[in-house]
Amino acid sequence: MTDIDPTNAAEPLNEEQVKMALRRVKDPELNLNIVDLGLVYGVRVDGSKVSIDMSLTSPGCPSGPEIMTGAEEAARSVPGVEDVQVNLVWTPFWTPERIEPRIRAYLGI
Repeated sequence: MTDIDPTNAAEPLNEEQVKMALRRVKDPELNLNIVDLGLVYGVRVDGSKVSIDMSLTSPGCPSGPEIMTGAEEAARSVPGVEDVQVNLVWTPFWTPERIEPRIRAYLGI
């Protein structure tokens, strides 16, 4: 009888797995996760490498370094991820319209 290697049985790494991990990262001022807040513009997976395009609520966001470090750490926690690059982008500029509609409704926006 042969043992089954669970790493071979796992599904390939995908964007949704990374986005689920990024939901654990919250903007400390708004107490909302960065995915629902609309700060994550894109996630690309290439084998074991992950690239995240994200923004902040403003260029002067005092929590920016904390949020970006949290995003990198969350992505690295996904099984199969070996390399993570977090790209800070300002185009398009973040606005409250990027917040998930159900969260906007909850906030009364």
